[in-house]
Amino acid sequence: MNGAEEARAALDAAGQLPDAELELAMVALHFARLDAPEADWRAARDALSELARRAVAAAASDPAADAGDTPRRAEALRALLHDGFGLAGDTDTYDDPRNANLLHVLARRRGLPVALGILWLHAAEAAGWGAHGVDFPGHFLLALEDPRGQLVLDPFAGGAALAAPELRALIKRVEGPKAELRPGLLAPMGKRAVLLRLQNNIKLRRLQANDVEGALRCVEDMLRLAPDHAALWREAGLMRHRLERIGAAIEAISRALELEPRGEAATRLRALLEELRNRLN
Repeated sequence: MNGAEEARAALDAAGQLPDAELELAMVALHFARLDAPEADWRAARDALSELARRAVAAAASDPAADAGDTPRRAEALRALLHDGFGLAGDTDTYDDPRNANLLHVLARRRGLPVALGILWLHAAEAAGWGAHGVDFPGHFLLALEDPRGQLVLDPFAGGAALAAPELRALIKRVEGPKAELRPGLLAPMGKRAVLLRLQNNIKLRRLQANDVEGALRCVEDMLRLAPDHAALWREAGLMRHRLERIGAAIEAISRALELEPRGEAATRLRALLEELRNRLN
């Protein structure tokens, strides 16, 4: 079994696990192996283990943080990941595909918000501190859990804490000057959703480059992790259609409709499915 086969087998296995049992950073590493087969993924795996060990040590050395002081936890993670490990957002070459590949992120210490956030969440979980991704539009955030209310951090900005004024400025930067904070902007994300958001960056960049074949490979690998994700099956079907793979498109669209049989998108898919089946007759 070669490296790509190993990675895909690992993704298939992860796809059968409940969300809470996913090893977030390791699954991201398996995705990264598919796009960087030349990279030393075992060295990256060792780097993740070292990061986890340092997080455990940081928790043990700060009793206040370990007892539940959320601002102290944020400072400990910032000292470990930003100051110590050197992780930071890539502001110079933001659209570089390497910024969404955990192998390259670990080597360069630079990445997109979601790739960096996965490493922050990896460290927080190792320390035993509750944390989750935040599905903020256009800019992944994370939150440290607190009985009094979550503390939102920006991993791209070195773990800067974001209160309402900073969040308002961020949504205006992402969506325009008329945008305002609204319910749902700080919705927590499960691990699977975080990983799909990471890979979505790769898919979108390939589509922007008119690399439909590469985007389809990305979606098909995402389906290994999320085999019951209707929107991904729909995307796979539409991309296969563009590539004139009619039988495979029918298969994917049929699966999307099994998973999500109602709604406007389902109506459009049924019309396309009928058209594709007529082409085979």
